[in-house]
Amino acid sequence: MKKRKMLFPVMIAVFLLTGCANWIDRGESITAVGSSALQPLVETAAELYQTEHPGKFINVQGGGSGTGLSQVQSGAVEIGNSDLFAEEKSGIDAAALVDHRVATVGITPIVNKGVGVENISLEDLKKIFLGEITNWSEIGGADQEIVLLNRASGSGTRGTFEQWVLDGEISMRAQEQDSSGMVRQIVGDTPGAISYVAFSYVTDEVASLSIDGVEPTDENVATNDWIIWSYEHMYTKGEPESLTKEFLDYMLSDEVQNEIVGKLGYIPVSQMQVERDWEGNVTYLNE
Repeated sequence: MKKRKMLFPVMIAVFLLTGCANWIDRGESITAVGSSALQPLVETAAELYQTEHPGKFINVQGGGSGTGLSQVQSGAVEIGNSDLFAEEKSGIDAAALVDHRVATVGITPIVNKGVGVENISLEDLKKIFLGEITNWSEIGGADQEIVLLNRASGSGTRGTFEQWVLDGEISMRAQEQDSSGMVRQIVGDTPGAISYVAFSYVTDEVASLSIDGVEPTDENVATNDWIIWSYEHMYTKGEPESLTKEFLDYMLSDEVQNEIVGKLGYIPVSQMQVERDWEGNVTYLNE
């Protein structure tokens, strides 16, 4: 009798586990990893896609563009999100990856609101990140020490900033953060702080800087008057299939491009008046 009592709950447990396994088997899931600048867009699109397609799951993680490219190249994930062209990242076999450009993003220097500067020359911005200007008073701001904050070395946002502001030089050593959201928070809380984030991360906590009188706006990115911008890439290892292809098609659909991209601070690729290749060569589309 005791054996039967013990056997009954075991049978129930096996039934429940088998049932759960069968339910899980009916679902599909993929993982997209990488750029934190692109992360808010992919997360929002993934939530909407999952709502419209029950049983299909899109796992979205950050970690930086370098992580996204290396993870998709190794086959660990289905999609690698990146602010950089694969050709720009050492150790990446760009020929093995397929590029899906889903948006464009502007990148702007941000500062603590107390620095007393609203506009800066590109040359002075470069000098700040190379450690040649160390106090805001040197460029007409408050008598306050400049506190640098960088994204981590694998960040596509950092790579883009250094390419177009520092002419490819490396910023002086400073505190680094993996998360754009954390960068914004620290700059907002730290007197004298300066860093850079995608337009989509700018809030009232911080102030953006104009450069040589040009404001960081979508319109100026579209014409290349604001040069600190990058494509938002979603890379796959070979041509995408199944759920990966379905989700990438959704990312490029009118629903996402017309209704979500702009609202989240990105620029639809279709609105760009220029094209730029991985070497930085610019082609004006209307010429």
